[in-house]
Amino acid sequence: MKYAGACLCGKVAFEVEGNFERFFLCHCERCRKDTGSSHAANLFSSTATLRWLSGEECVRTFNFNSTGHIKSFCSHCGSALPNIQMDGALLVVPAGSLDSDIPIRPDGHIFLANKANWDAELENVPRFDRLPEENDE
Repeated sequence: MKYAGACLCGKVAFEVEGNFERFFLCHCERCRKDTGSSHAANLFSSTATLRWLSGEECVRTFNFNSTGHIKSFCSHCGSALPNIQMDGALLVVPAGSLDSDIPIRPDGHIFLANKANWDAELENVPRFDRLPEENDE
């Protein structure tokens, strides 16, 4: 499989070739801080290859206190980008950074013991196709 992706501002574009072995939604405190959301959605591969098509010089990588909690991002817009971890053995791709469809579903939620207190029964929250107006219910 071949996947295309980019950052929000479009300065960084990349391609991933190969298959993803795992897809996790991580609720740990660090992933929640990284994303500003309830969880990170990351794809993992030990065999796929990453190729920067443009903007590689704009990619920055942050390794939190050298713990191995690693995030790569565009230095212009801050969008999450792929990175290679574990001495080149693991490619980690933020699912939202891909423009291509992903043929696999998440394998599961991880670190649920650390999930945000408001992250419960979200399927019951009203849904809208756009930003709701005052009179929308």
